[in-house]
Amino acid sequence: MSRPFDLLVIGDANPDVVVGPVPHPLEYGQREHLVAGGGLLLGGSAAITACGAARLGLRVAFAGRVGDDAAGAFVRTALAGRGVDVTALATDPELPTPLTTVLTRGDDRAILTAPGCLAATGPQDVPDGLLAAARHVHAGSFFLMPRLARSLGGIFTRARGHGAATSLDTNDDPARRWDPELLGPVLKSTDILLPNAAEARALAATLAPGAPAGDLPAAALARLGPLVVVKDGAAGALAHDGTTLTRTGAVPADPVDSVGAGDSFDAGFVAAVLHGMDPSAALAFAAACGALSTRAHGGTAAQPTWDEARAAALTIRPGSHA
Repeated sequence: MSRPFDLLVIGDANPDVVVGPVPHPLEYGQREHLVAGGGLLLGGSAAITACGAARLGLRVAFAGRVGDDAAGAFVRTALAGRGVDVTALATDPELPTPLTTVLTRGDDRAILTAPGCLAATGPQDVPDGLLAAARHVHAGSFFLMPRLARSLGGIFTRARGHGAATSLDTNDDPARRWDPELLGPVLKSTDILLPNAAEARALAATLAPGAPAGDLPAAALARLGPLVVVKDGAAGALAHDGTTLTRTGAVPADPVDSVGAGDSFDAGFVAAVLHGMDPSAALAFAAACGALSTRAHGGTAAQPTWDEARAAALTIRPGSHA
């Protein structure tokens, strides 16, 4: 059955103010520091993933919430300008659009977020008709939106009932709780879990506490239900389906800005799966998407086309299976 959208992305969208490189240590006391660069860019894990998928040629819709303010108008225009359908992007009548400042230093960064209307984002912002209209449903920034998080298991279950596959990138938990009671039920209806290495270890500490310390606990997390795909920066990426481990190397890169690279990886992996690639090929394609996105400042400016990502994926040595 043909559907209007290949992908529905649910979650956060906000302006990012990216500045850096920031000196170390950063001084307070009303000290002013000059940095080499800065920019006002589209941010939010879910928004960056949506743009990356659209850049790869997918038909993408976005569901979430912004404020009735200039920042919200910026987000709406930026998403639509990158080919993402924003019909379901709600406007909060009272709370402001989230705002994020990203302080960069080398390949690391600190992220300061004023959540605005994120806490109000919930199931009311995800129309059931849109769930039925997409082949795949992806959610990001799980812990930033507690109302949505509590209902996401039900949303994913409805999406699956309509024949869609599901994926989740939890991103970081600012509270450092990694609440298993909140996340555990969602994983039962999640087909693909997409943490980075640090997030995978933190998730396993609460969801699969028997996993060996220091390892990337993909196998332990996979036993909870989803295909687990772990992003590991310059070391590449790996996937575990509960039985088989698949690895890929990384595309050589001299990153200008790594903000959003993991979100572009997510877009690449989902796009590859929707195009019928096996896990090994999908991992290489996604790694290429993440690496190429670092060629410019911000999460969306350098996201690759399908042909660019395919060409870069061919430079990676074949992954291994175990």
